[in-house]
Amino acid sequence: MRSGAVIRSATNADLPRLGRLGALLVEVHHAFDAQRFLPTRDRMPADYASFLLRQLADPDVAVLVADDNGDVIGYAYAAVEGYDYMSLRGPAGVLHDIVVDPEYRRRGVGGLLLQAVLEFLRSRGAPRVVLSTAERNEAGQALFASAGFRRTMIEMTRELEGTD
Repeated sequence: MRSGAVIRSATNADLPRLGRLGALLVEVHHAFDAQRFLPTRDRMPADYASFLLRQLADPDVAVLVADDNGDVIGYAYAAVEGYDYMSLRGPAGVLHDIVVDPEYRRRGVGGLLLQAVLEFLRSRGAPRVVLSTAERNEAGQALFASAGFRRTMIEMTRELEGTD
């Protein structure tokens, strides 16, 4: 089933729903690997919404929502960034987040958000787009591969004994 969602820029009115979706993103990643990813906490939706609010005014940042008859069912967050010597990368568009409400997955919403983000980054002159995805996020990896992304980095994590 295809979604009838419309992709648009996020507004302040979307922030409560964006906060809940951001908290869902954190929860899913924590379930993938509880040692690597943040746990959720009661304030997570409000904190995530506050973070995204600070991004809305930046012309080099896209916070896009998938709107299904007035209900925000997903969002994407991306930015145009300059040189990053820590990741050995030149200027690029960076896709930070893309999440779809579980009730609306497998309907093309993620693909719509991804295409809209790619268009935004292209319009801002980004020569490439990079992203990170959790090792266990097979559905996300399949979506990104279908859009032409290739693997370029592998993050590895080790816990240090004697630290909290």
